[in-house]
Amino acid sequence: MKYMNKLLRVGLVAALFAVAFASCVPQKKMLYLKDAQMAAENISKEYVNDRTIDYKLQPGDNLYIRFLNTIDERSAASLTGYLSSSNNNNMMSGDASIYLQSYTLDKEGCIELPLTGKIDLKNLTVDEAKEKLQMEVNKFVNQTTLIVKLSNFNLTLLGEVSRPGMYKVYQSQINLFEAVAMAGNLTNFAKNDEVKIIRQTDHGSEIVTVDMGSADILSSPYYYLKPNDIVYVEPLKIKQWGFTTFPYSTVISVVTLGVTLYSIFMYKN
Repeated sequence: MKYMNKLLRVGLVAALFAVAFASCVPQKKMLYLKDAQMAAENISKEYVNDRTIDYKLQPGDNLYIRFLNTIDERSAASLTGYLSSSNNNNMMSGDASIYLQSYTLDKEGCIELPLTGKIDLKNLTVDEAKEKLQMEVNKFVNQTTLIVKLSNFNLTLLGEVSRPGMYKVYQSQINLFEAVAMAGNLTNFAKNDEVKIIRQTDHGSEIVTVDMGSADILSSPYYYLKPNDIVYVEPLKIKQWGFTTFPYSTVISVVTLGVTLYSIFMYKN
């Protein structure tokens, strides 16, 4: 009897400890930009990261190109293939507008303009592409100014983010924290010290692991993302148990049943 009572007590204590600790995710796994020295000394620290926009255009990229010519508006319109009036630009919105009002680099990395024909822009930055386009257009139309922008680019966020999926970015550059914010932040089971970035290169793809929990990420060359990057956030090992939230109701029910049976058993004896 004494052995049975001791065994039941040990079982109840173990169950209570499981409820208390099994669902706990270490706080350090949920923090961003940790720096123990900064926190201890209560100081600020500067992290150098030159924000250079050096993305090289690749096949499939969309370029928004607008031609401004104050002398001969019709000549500029003939080059773009669109009316230059702002009212025409407002007729559409969203992805359809971007697709129809931009030029897509073909599989060879070229775009084709009326009059000028094909122009190879592969592996050029947007500024370099603008300069090359300006030189080509000047051969046909004088006093024309070009506006060239990267219309949008895709980012894919997978793993332990609240809303995984593909996102379109309508700005020249975005950092890792901004991208994660678009996906609703990391979940409680995210392993923020091992975030993988998959990036296209001239020879294929590279995989880089970064630590979002460390403040050193601010000076990393991978802090700013590039078009078509894939961000994968690994889960903590606790998620391998088979549930994303701890089954409190089930464990409490088992503990309650055990206490009840124990009470009945002790009462009868």
